Amino acid sequence: MRQRQLERAALDGVELDHEARGLGEAVVLIHAGVCADWFRGLVEEPALAGRYRLVRYHRVGYAGSSRVEGAVGVADQAAHCRSLLRHLGIGRAHVVGHSSSANMAMQLALDAPATVGSLALLETALLAVPTGPFGPQALGRYQAGDTAGAVDAWMRGVCGAGYREVLDQALPGAFDQAVADADTFFGQELPALRAWSFGQPEAGRVTQPALAVLGARSREVTPVFDQRHELLLAWLPNVEPFVLPDATHLLHLQDPGGMAEALAAFFARHPL
Repeated sequence: MRQRQLERAALDGVELDHEARGLGEAVVLIHAGVCADWFRGLVEEPALAGRYRLVRYHRVGYAGSSRVEGAVGVADQAAHCRSLLRHLGIGRAHVVGHSSSANMAMQLALDAPATVGSLALLETALLAVPTGPFGPQALGRYQAGDTAGAVDAWMRGVCGAGYREVLDQALPGAFDQAVADADTFFGQELPALRAWSFGQPEAGRVTQPALAVLGARSREVTPVFDQRHELLLAWLPNVEPFVLPDATHLLHLQDPGGMAEALAAFFARHPL
């Protein structure tokens, strides 16, 4: 698959590489931590391509987007997304987030509710349920200067021992890019997630239709995602569950067609 050239937008002190393709209702896909191009293949899927205006971008500190000094909070990430949508002339969108970026999507729904028509939350990094031992192990490797080992330990902890084969096939070069972006993930993003305050009272204010996505095989890797999924189903007032068969936290890298079809069906049930 030939990669499309990303455009660059200057937005309130940061610059974000992004692409917007297609016509129709707007869908913005916010990539997870570690990998800047999580959604590169998903936007090519027939269930989405040509039916929606699809926007994906590299968050600050990832790939070619600008890097910033100091803390970058979850609310800052939500504000960057909102600024990009304004730059593109999009007033309202379906918002898709995966792992840590699902937190950012919910924060955007809280801070700018008129901007968010619906939420698709793919295995949210809800730290009311801690990550487990792999988190400190990965952070320890990062602090020791072993960035490749830190990324590998993190990915094994959330996606399972076989993650690398899937990642290399679906997104060639993504692991090397993740190592290059490790300072952003371990130095800025993880502290921001720990500092983010979100519980049942905040979830009760997220009233947009939400799709809570779980990989059917994620429990084989860690019980964390099942537990977080159940919390979202209990907390969010307007939420639907979806379980992607035969998938771990890699979700759309393992089954892009199934994920795209589920998202398109959800968007169709909740038009902007």
